[in-house]
Amino acid sequence: MELTWINKLRIAAVAGLGILVLGVLAWPLAAPADPWSPVRASDVGFLGTITMLVLALGLGFVAYFIAWPHGREIGILAVPFGLMIWAARSGPMRILTQEASLPLERTALAASLRFEPVYWLLPILAGFAGVLLAQRVRRASSGASEEIGKKEDSHAPYLSQPESSASNLPTAVRTFLSSSLLSGLLGVAAAVLLGQFLVGAFVQDVATSRNVAPTQPEVGQIIFGVVAAFAAASFVVKKFGNLGYIWPILASALVTVFVQAVYYRPDTIRQFAETRPAAFFRHSALSLLPIQLVVLGTLGAILGYWMAVRYDWWRTHESNP
Repeated sequence: MELTWINKLRIAAVAGLGILVLGVLAWPLAAPADPWSPVRASDVGFLGTITMLVLALGLGFVAYFIAWPHGREIGILAVPFGLMIWAARSGPMRILTQEASLPLERTALAASLRFEPVYWLLPILAGFAGVLLAQRVRRASSGASEEIGKKEDSHAPYLSQPESSASNLPTAVRTFLSSSLLSGLLGVAAAVLLGQFLVGAFVQDVATSRNVAPTQPEVGQIIFGVVAAFAAASFVVKKFGNLGYIWPILASALVTVFVQAVYYRPDTIRQFAETRPAAFFRHSALSLLPIQLVVLGTLGAILGYWMAVRYDWWRTHESNP
């Protein structure tokens, strides 16, 4: 997919649709009672979650046809662009650490944040599902053959794309799936390691001295840093592993778990609670809300994938004019 002016318009239309429907009109679903408070999964509730997932599914479905014939590549952007507004309007993490001033309260807060990123993956995946559903509807309505559908699926940018000449035998199929899954898991591990390192480098306030821990960054710094970190991680995963952006997106939900396990053990929690202000963090990733990591990480992963595709295309055509 080339970034022509018409494709830029398609991207803008899809992003605008997501921002309007999910980011603005659906904001009351996640808006906390206190406008300064962070957006948490607990603020959405069960009915709000169902509504959010239905909207995400519908956005993916509609965005596919808006961006046709590149609906599969562009349509998935609607949901993360919409949720990006929630992430930007959210209050900072320091509000939570200020409320949880005691070591036991900080420990409970860390436990509540550990697996919340998985929750914010759900609307992202629902948007993907809407795009795939629209693709199937288009095939059925246009009478596209099964062979064409399989050919399209084999080039899906969100999946791993290993080269394989396996036959249709069940054993060969199982071997292919196993190798694909293994390469995907390796891609997730690489994206987690690289993503958390770059988040630590990009998403931090400027320290006043070497001994000062990272402080709460501003929203603009968070948006730039997380997108850039996962764009770089996705670029590496695509360039050296030939993997799609779904793996770095999944990795964005695991960064919090990894960083807490490595940098935020009970003794560190106690030390920071007793000796540091609430706006100081052991690692910059700990200053990010789960919605910010997952949503901005998704946009970065998609951007990095297409940067790698473009880079490979440039290298090929530059070396073979």
